[in-house]
Amino acid sequence: MNQNSVLEVKNFIMNSSSEVADVVEQISGMDGERMLIHIVSYIHNTVLVQNLKSALKKVVPHAKVTLLKHQNKSQTSLTVYVIDEDIEVQNISDEILKELHLGSENKDKSIREYRNKLFSRYFTDHLTNLPNVYQLRKDLHENEDAGLIIVNVDNFQTINNFYGFIVGDYVIEEVGKYLKNVITEHKIYRLSGDEFAIVLEKNMGFYDLKEYLTELYESLKNIVVKYQDIKIYIDLTLASCANRDVKEMFSKVSMALKYAKDIHVPFWIYEDRMEFENEYERNLKLSALVRHAIENSNIVPYYQAIVDNKTSEITKYECLARLIDDNGKVLPPKLFIPVAKKIKAYNVLTKTIIEKSFSAFKDSNMDFSINLSIEDIMSSNIFKFIIDKLKEDSEVSSRVTFELLESEAIQDFKKVERFIGEVKRYGADVAIDDFGSGYSNFSYLTKINVSYIKIDGSLIQDIDVDKNAFLVVETIVRFAKKLGIKTIAEYVWSSTVMDVVKELGIDYSQGFYIDEPSIHMGRDE
Repeated sequence: MNQNSVLEVKNFIMNSSSEVADVVEQISGMDGERMLIHIVSYIHNTVLVQNLKSALKKVVPHAKVTLLKHQNKSQTSLTVYVIDEDIEVQNISDEILKELHLGSENKDKSIREYRNKLFSRYFTDHLTNLPNVYQLRKDLHENEDAGLIIVNVDNFQTINNFYGFIVGDYVIEEVGKYLKNVITEHKIYRLSGDEFAIVLEKNMGFYDLKEYLTELYESLKNIVVKYQDIKIYIDLTLASCANRDVKEMFSKVSMALKYAKDIHVPFWIYEDRMEFENEYERNLKLSALVRHAIENSNIVPYYQAIVDNKTSEITKYECLARLIDDNGKVLPPKLFIPVAKKIKAYNVLTKTIIEKSFSAFKDSNMDFSINLSIEDIMSSNIFKFIIDKLKEDSEVSSRVTFELLESEAIQDFKKVERFIGEVKRYGADVAIDDFGSGYSNFSYLTKINVSYIKIDGSLIQDIDVDKNAFLVVETIVRFAKKLGIKTIAEYVWSSTVMDVVKELGIDYSQGFYIDEPSIHMGRDE
């Protein structure tokens, strides 16, 4: 092979002396006057090496032959160097070594260049050719006075899902170019997915930073990316940190970005007094607590009595989810259910409450109710679990009512109707819970076959003093009666509220005035 334009190098491998003639013939046409030959073998007194030396002396008598050793016992190698220059024969070895050194230097230079290219790729985003997150971390580490702004493309997931990843990539490229053209005084970085970063040479105080972000947002808020005949409008959210201490700056700005997106504002500036870290720490601890409770069966039903307003007798109990920690502290569902959903443990929690409630009322003749969210109904896994549970014991199934949380918007009535139809086929009843709260819709009561309406506590709690609440509840009760649906008042907390509830003709009542939730069934006196 050609080492370069000056030095020619050929290599041969031999395993037996029968190969000597063929190898020597291949080098016979080469210039022996400018030739250096290395014979490399484990030992030199073999038939192969001796025959090779003898043949080379006859064919290229002026070549300089050197014997070298290697550790391979089965092979002998032959390397031929021919230099393409007019030089003194006695200097042939020195010239060849010089060319080998130059070749080695060029190879080292190429390796260094290739290594630099690899490092450059490691610190560069391949889509936008902007510096990436690794370069950002490096730059922040090297400049302790730097400030950081993160820019998020709010609607990128929608764009990517609707138009596809090719258009999504194009949008990211165009946004990167736009940022680079508009923000010329600072370095722009592409992080992952839909995020970019801007590094300020010096961190600003809160008010200077607020002013800068306000101006920056104004210059970025009308980005339109054109792809073929499509106009794609880009919405951005910004976040930064006003603290002089750059320790954990990246995480602090990321927390500010999440908060800005949660409350739907153009930007947010992190300050230590906001104590986002404490909230994150609480959430992490609560997540661990919920996992531990589920694994150790510490999610339990608490029972709250529901009375018949005509007889004042307990007719059923509502089974309310509670978490009991290792210290015996009882946590309400509003604390742990959102966490269970985030950590993908909500289905297990629902199944646990259903299982324990069915077990508690198996040997009782009392009716009971279990809360279900719209998410539960939409889950094929939970749906199948409930139907299988109803099939197990028809007697218990005939005494259970599933309360659907009306505070959650129902978007797929067909699935809800199917759920109601199936559970009723096995003897169960269905109630609409929290009726009168945010998503109340009288029209869907005519579409779904429910047996009870539970009137939301926000309407009941002040019904004795709030005329508007009284009128709304009165309307609900009259409407329900015409449809043949029983009504239950929630949050009955006083005797005066109870009197008004009875006056309105509500069928059942539930609340602290009647009974507080307890791990044991039976009205608290």
